[in-house]
Amino acid sequence: MSSATLSNFSATASLSGNALAVANPWAVVPSLGNLDAYISAANRLPMLTLEQEQEFSRKFKLDNDLDAAGKLVLSHLRLVVSISRQYLGYGLPHGDLIQEGNIGLMKAVKRFDPDQGVRLVSYAMHWIKAEIHEYILKNWRMVKVATTKAQRKLFFNLRSMKQRYKSDDAALQDGPLEGTHRERLSEGQIDAMAATLKVKREEVIEMETRLSGGDVLLDPSPSDDGEEAFGPITYLTDISQEPTALIESHQRDMLASEGIATALEALDERSRRIVEERWLKVNDDSSGGMTLHELAAQYGVSAERIRQIEVAAMKKMKKSLAQYA
Repeated sequence: MSSATLSNFSATASLSGNALAVANPWAVVPSLGNLDAYISAANRLPMLTLEQEQEFSRKFKLDNDLDAAGKLVLSHLRLVVSISRQYLGYGLPHGDLIQEGNIGLMKAVKRFDPDQGVRLVSYAMHWIKAEIHEYILKNWRMVKVATTKAQRKLFFNLRSMKQRYKSDDAALQDGPLEGTHRERLSEGQIDAMAATLKVKREEVIEMETRLSGGDVLLDPSPSDDGEEAFGPITYLTDISQEPTALIESHQRDMLASEGIATALEALDERSRRIVEERWLKVNDDSSGGMTLHELAAQYGVSAERIRQIEVAAMKKMKKSLAQYA
């Protein structure tokens, strides 16, 4: 996401279908060129007092005053920036996290009730985090790693708790821990984490395994020397299971069974027997079907007449088989 998209969000930050039109000093942050400039500008926007917050909230709630809603949103942009920093460890762009958080902030402003006795900052934190969580779960990996409520809880707490355990171990060892064997949770840590998060220890083990596995590109891009890179897609591809191949195989099966039987039923008895003896039967010596002369001797006609009957029968069968094409 470009910084222009982030900073010039007046076109998208609509709470009722219209852009937020705000007067100075609350002017919407202009396109600044980079994310750092946006964050700096957001942090310079003035904060609201309790009285101002309640005044603007009531104006928006009672009169649909979008100018008041804009002031509420802009004064809390720094909150979104602060919360989004907590999720930088998932490998997603900071700008995208901020943008999703801004969406959560606008949802919070739309639903905020100033008469509930809480500040907007406390209410908005839930919506901001919820929107960022949803974005991370949808985009962090191709294969979703958290689908249940317990898994979501593990997903967003396991990393920080694991880091805390490592820090505690390092303090006890009076120095940094080294070696990959320290990367895995111990049995005691697994039990402690399961008890803290109120989940099964098996779920802790499974989530740690999934998070520590890393992503693998199915179809890697070519290497710098121009050679094609080898990836799992090379040996995972099964041409026989490709949809078009399956459809063609099904059509061939239908033609060879139901289609042929239906086409033969459309022929008279003599024509059907000639086709069957010529093309659908194999002699004991595996020499194929009967010849034109053999059939001519049986029916007491010339071989040319048998050929003519065969050609006419084939045309009739082809017409019947057209419905299976």
